Amino acid sequence: MIRLIHRFVIATFLLVALIAPVSSRALSQRAQRSNARVVGWRSVPAILARVKAPKFPARDFNITYFGAVADGKSDATEPIRKAIAACNAAGGGRVVVPAGVFLTGAIHLKSNVNLYVSEGATLKFSTDAEKYLPVVYTRFEGTECMNYSPFIYAFEQENIAITGTGTLDGNASDENWWAWTRRRGNDEALARSSVRKLLDYGERGVPVKDRIFGKGEYLRPNFIQPYRSRNILIEGIHIINSPMWEIHPVLSTNITVRGVKINTHGPNNDGCDPESSRDVLIEDCVFDTGDDCIAIKSGRDNDGRRVNVPSENIIVRNSTMKDGHGGVVMGSECSGGIRNVFIENCRMDSPNLERALRFKSNARRGGFAENVFMRNVEIGKVKEAVLTIDFMYETGPNGPYKPIVRNVTLENVKSTSSPRVMWIASFPGALIDNILFSDCVFRGVEATEVVDASGSITFKNVKIEPVNKGRSLNSRPTWP
Repeated sequence: MIRLIHRFVIATFLLVALIAPVSSRALSQRAQRSNARVVGWRSVPAILARVKAPKFPARDFNITYFGAVADGKSDATEPIRKAIAACNAAGGGRVVVPAGVFLTGAIHLKSNVNLYVSEGATLKFSTDAEKYLPVVYTRFEGTECMNYSPFIYAFEQENIAITGTGTLDGNASDENWWAWTRRRGNDEALARSSVRKLLDYGERGVPVKDRIFGKGEYLRPNFIQPYRSRNILIEGIHIINSPMWEIHPVLSTNITVRGVKINTHGPNNDGCDPESSRDVLIEDCVFDTGDDCIAIKSGRDNDGRRVNVPSENIIVRNSTMKDGHGGVVMGSECSGGIRNVFIENCRMDSPNLERALRFKSNARRGGFAENVFMRNVEIGKVKEAVLTIDFMYETGPNGPYKPIVRNVTLENVKSTSSPRVMWIASFPGALIDNILFSDCVFRGVEATEVVDASGSITFKNVKIEPVNKGRSLNSRPTWP
């Protein structure tokens, strides 16, 4: 066994938070002093026992019966709304989208409704922002607000699903939603002033009901967002051209995302972002994205600490990650904490995939990520590193909330090409501890490791093969 312990002496200093409440600062300090309870793979069966996909009565409500026309031009928003209302009133069933192209605005799911998108069917979402009004209670990049409705939204519902083998087309491009976040010559992107306003509301604790965006502002809606909901199934569908994050359950529980194919390369086009949610299973999916494939989150800065709900008990397995900023990522909106994440039997490979396992935070976000386990993962090529822990993300050490990453294990992980195995960037006062590599093989490593950590990094039965193998000055010929 080779054991590598990289320790830094942490300087003690005082930071004064002018905006953050004292209670939040004390919470962060207590979390850093405490010892996390280490769980492991033995916890997975109990999580899986709680994750049960909802079942629905054998009733179908075809949207064409309510007036929807499959010509890709007629507005099917109201027929879909009527079909969902009828299904819910009847006690549940399937709202069926048959083959053809249906143009729609916001879809709001109700309890006991399975939105079934048939083979050959496409729900094509309007690029008219008015179709996503009135505003709803939502989260934009980790901060709660009243904003345009997500394309498919559910608020405080249970037993809901989106299934079938059809396509959800967000219709986003640089001509509409994506343009909001692109620079305009020498001018900043339209969204920047709206984002600054929202962050200011979050820092000052403005009541969510008064954080009104929507018309006249430029905060893009997410694609699918169950909010404060439970018993959720998203299965089989194909998602393309999203305004931003694709699948974004918030403050929800018992979630299954299975067999979904996501192919969308716009700005902030994360694939699946469970946020402040628990008991989540993501399996048999394909992610080909413009941002993180899977990003686990729990709120941003003071607003995340106000809500203070972690994401926990999340299983990712048997999935493929292609293009993206990271295969499985914790953060950066992680102020409520992340714990108990299990990743296994996945394939990650693309010249445009930057990292396999990534943690990102800073001293404004704070938060913790602990008990993260990856095993039996095949990694082809990544751009930066197999494991990245970046506490210098965006504002870096400027803030009073020191982030924590601890109890992370990579077991039987193999890669064929990467600049390095680890890129770990931190600052005094932050904690990175108990990082274990076990039974791993990393080939085609091009550069030296970048490691700035406050705790221990351990290698157990690990092989690292550089692209250009050198020879030790002490090498001796093998004796007969």
